[in-house]
Amino acid sequence: MAVEDEDINPQKKKAPSEDDKRRMKIVPGSLMKAVMRPGGGDSTPSDGDQVAYHCTVRTLDGVIVESTRSEYGGKGIPIRHVLGKSKILLGLLEGIPTMLKGEVSMFKMKPQMHYGEDDCPVAAPSTFPKDEELHFEIEMIDFAKAKIIADDFGVVKKVINEGQGWETPRAPYEVKAWISAKTGDGKLILSHREGEPYFFTFGKSEVPKGLEMGIGTMTREEKAVIYVTSQYLTPSPLMPVVEGYDEVHFEVELVHLIQVRDMLGDGRLIKRRIRDGKGEFPMDCPLHDSLLCVHYKGMLLNEEKKVFYDTRVDNDGQPLEFSSGEGLVPEGFEMCVRLMLPGEIALVTCPPDYAYDKFLRPANVPEGAHIQWEIELLGFEKPKDWTGLSFDGIMDEAEKIRVTGNRLFKEGKFELAKAKYEKVLRDFNHVNPQDDEEGKVFVGKRNLLHLNVAACLLKLGECRKSIEACNKVLDANPAHVKGLYRRGMAYMALGEFEEAQRDFEMMMKVDKSSEPDATAALSKLKKQRQEVESKARKQFKGLFDKKPGEISEVGIENQGEDQAAGKNENDGSEQESDGVEAQEFHEAAAEAPRKGWFYRFWPTSGRLFSALGLDRCTIL
Repeated sequence: MAVEDEDINPQKKKAPSEDDKRRMKIVPGSLMKAVMRPGGGDSTPSDGDQVAYHCTVRTLDGVIVESTRSEYGGKGIPIRHVLGKSKILLGLLEGIPTMLKGEVSMFKMKPQMHYGEDDCPVAAPSTFPKDEELHFEIEMIDFAKAKIIADDFGVVKKVINEGQGWETPRAPYEVKAWISAKTGDGKLILSHREGEPYFFTFGKSEVPKGLEMGIGTMTREEKAVIYVTSQYLTPSPLMPVVEGYDEVHFEVELVHLIQVRDMLGDGRLIKRRIRDGKGEFPMDCPLHDSLLCVHYKGMLLNEEKKVFYDTRVDNDGQPLEFSSGEGLVPEGFEMCVRLMLPGEIALVTCPPDYAYDKFLRPANVPEGAHIQWEIELLGFEKPKDWTGLSFDGIMDEAEKIRVTGNRLFKEGKFELAKAKYEKVLRDFNHVNPQDDEEGKVFVGKRNLLHLNVAACLLKLGECRKSIEACNKVLDANPAHVKGLYRRGMAYMALGEFEEAQRDFEMMMKVDKSSEPDATAALSKLKKQRQEVESKARKQFKGLFDKKPGEISEVGIENQGEDQAAGKNENDGSEQESDGVEAQEFHEAAAEAPRKGWFYRFWPTSGRLFSALGLDRCTIL
């Protein structure tokens, strides 16, 4: 039997749009067109185009029903629609895409082609003869591609000349633009076309809301017309009076935009670009840790703006070179330089906590001083790309970064150290060892980095995350001694003594040489548990004999004694083979996220209360 070839995977047809479904209702003879004046060119409107047209509606005997033209009682303002987006009468939906620019045509429509259509999406004006056959005289004034900025079509942009780059204004950028404005019927009401371009700060309501929305989509040197209806015309220094305008057409040329960044989002650390750099933002910025070369001038942010340091004066004219990601300059300084382009000059306003209150403060900078830096990024050296390196070369580069992380750890810069370790771990995702020997080296190095991250997290009081980092090692190798030790310390810092004891005891089972470290840790664990339980017994004593009003005082008694007792007597430190200090459990406990006072003294009390059915009780 012969079988005809069939398309096994036929392509799915595109589902018809709502407008397509409406067009299916058109029957022959319901819409007729007569060209009264030919248009120019050979292009016609299509979906996505904004069309502007005058419309006059007449009965078949010539009586005018309504019109946009002023000579027929209208406002003289053309109708604007975006084809494929705006709600429009069925007859116009079908007829307008047939028109050329400048064309005038008469469309004879039966009722089902205008407001008499079933489920017509456009509401008929009152007294409109929607059940009559009518003539619609349409003059196509203009059409062009448009960007809908407001969902209700209250702000629409038509691009005249494309701009440069992709960066657009946002708060609190500073903008310079040539701006003129006309009413919908073409009357000029505003012009900033001579002298200096209009200057304003984006986001501060210094131009009407709709205009600002439109400018927020423009790039440098772009020229566009922004159509703004009345609900988006807010009073501003540019246009104080907005009453009486149904629609305003703003012609805008974006001359220049000055990048201003609120680095913290609270207005305290502000970076203002005062000279453009070379390249594309942010792709050509030193976002990653790099060797940076800058000139800078530091000033006190006071009335005198006293200069306290200038590399061109105080450094024999030599620029400052430093590696980012190592805490070698104030945090606010580095945050801003990472978002600069080579050759850029920026003015940075910085609060004390991101300037010198947490950094080595120059002698002529008072404590709590707000700072302003003028920074020029001369250039930067990107981190070495591992592409093309041998396995040994990659391991050498990874070790250099790890050693830097170890130095930062010893200096107490735990966040920066963690970032170094985590960077190598991310890059390790693209490393593929070629044999068992390389695999062994790779896994060992990766485990070391995970445990270094765990040590940083423990120092930062993030004990749960520290445990998660240790588990990345222990899940694959449950007998990893260093992983057990570090996880045990994290458990101890959380007061989870049984889990900590289990890890320390496992250390001795899998490696006899670790017995001294495990024994010392168990001794500390025992002492810590005894102290906690002793304090808990003191807190329990007489607790339920208290009157309701006195319960809240429990836990305040012997407060000084408790704080003193909470200090660990053994303040020695251990140096591990990975080059990172062993995290002492009492330091982590002091920095760990706090729970209730009662849990602090007896961490296992939660289990006891739950077993007794008292876990819903509240002790003030």
